[in-house]
Amino acid sequence: MSEEKLREIEEKVCSWGDTVHYATVPPIFRKCEGSFLWDIKGRKYLDWQMWYSACNFGYGNRFIIEALKKQLDELPQLACQYLHREKILLSKELADITYETVGLDGRVQFNVGGSSAVEDALKLARNHTHKQLALAFYGGYHGRTLGATAVTSSARYRKSYGHFGDRAVFIPYPYCFHCFYDMNPEECDLYCARRFERLFETEYFSIVDKRGDPEPGMIIFEAVQGTGGYAKPPEGYFERIARTCRDHGILMIDDEIQMGFFRTGKMWSIEHYGITPDIVVFGKALTNGLNPISGMIAEKELMTHDNWGPGMTHSTFSSNPLGTAAGLAVMELIRKEDFEEKANHIGEYLTNQLREVESKYSIIGYVDNLGAAIRVEITQPDGKTPNREACGKIFDAGLNPNTEAGDGKKYGLILDQGGWYKSTFTIAPSFYTTDEELDLGVELFEKLVRKVSKGL
Repeated sequence: MSEEKLREIEEKVCSWGDTVHYATVPPIFRKCEGSFLWDIKGRKYLDWQMWYSACNFGYGNRFIIEALKKQLDELPQLACQYLHREKILLSKELADITYETVGLDGRVQFNVGGSSAVEDALKLARNHTHKQLALAFYGGYHGRTLGATAVTSSARYRKSYGHFGDRAVFIPYPYCFHCFYDMNPEECDLYCARRFERLFETEYFSIVDKRGDPEPGMIIFEAVQGTGGYAKPPEGYFERIARTCRDHGILMIDDEIQMGFFRTGKMWSIEHYGITPDIVVFGKALTNGLNPISGMIAEKELMTHDNWGPGMTHSTFSSNPLGTAAGLAVMELIRKEDFEEKANHIGEYLTNQLREVESKYSIIGYVDNLGAAIRVEITQPDGKTPNREACGKIFDAGLNPNTEAGDGKKYGLILDQGGWYKSTFTIAPSFYTTDEELDLGVELFEKLVRKVSKGL
């Protein structure tokens, strides 16, 4: 069937309520392998976002696929109200590595998508604290189910769905490049953390009552923001936030759905910041995009068999055996290979090259990374003011697979346009990408930047 016919059918029968049509002309893909995608005309694209980090371990990873095939022959289906070996062992792997890395001694509960896992974490926190209100951050993204939307900062996700009585109390995230308070991070002495602490001084700042008991029972955060532009906090910030939360009995929910599984060079991004959360939420890369599983790991006192008993939350496919088999294969890879080294090498190698590109073009204001989470800020010539228009044009140009590389072949470049102002490229290569593929990506990216710069 021709591409034209497929697009005609898609326009008639497919909802545009998902994110496909963020792109002006979304490609129709037919194949993936490693770091590359091919469309139905056989044109090749280098992927620099890997399904929002769901495929950290590369498209078509044979080790994970073989584990999935084996499971297909043995236990391909099972109602999640029953136990199976892979669920138990995967829970142990996740609990063990979380204790080893951040000191959280917890139990695991599975779900399917990231939003659902966030919902479970919010339920668990409400059940323990008997409080409904949450604190959350500007720029934070936690999903698009109703509960997750209530703690996601963007108002457009709520606008069409009525009043959210449980809407979070949002506070500024320390995105130093676009500081909410217009402070200089080198001189501010963590001004944003001090603002947070002041909220608890008096009942008239709307957080605590006259006895100092807070209305919110939890705070949900991404240590490194994903959709928010791979923004990372300054050193010492989360330690101060955690101290305030501990002093007031506020549970800390760490959303690692996008940054977990070594995207930042650590199993969990919160490892960089020296605190132990009460709940860790995970998803995406656990199964490398195959038979998705998400979930949460929570302190055992929050999830005792008495206070979090059977049926407190459930999803039909939550611990499906294909997903748990894929998850076990991912965890085996993590135990066998040094993904901290891989992620840090990718981040350093790529960031150094992108900074060279930055020096040539005034529309690139800043390049930074934490592990293999790399961000490029697209700005006006002043190097600071967000330039959403130019970012969007580069994004769209990358989806046109006609950029010629030094090897004489033409490619597309898959990018993700994010950040608070939709002026940031969040770059997340596969951990198995080669230096040659990174070189190719930089070449393609620079050509797209040059093309768009000339047209501005």
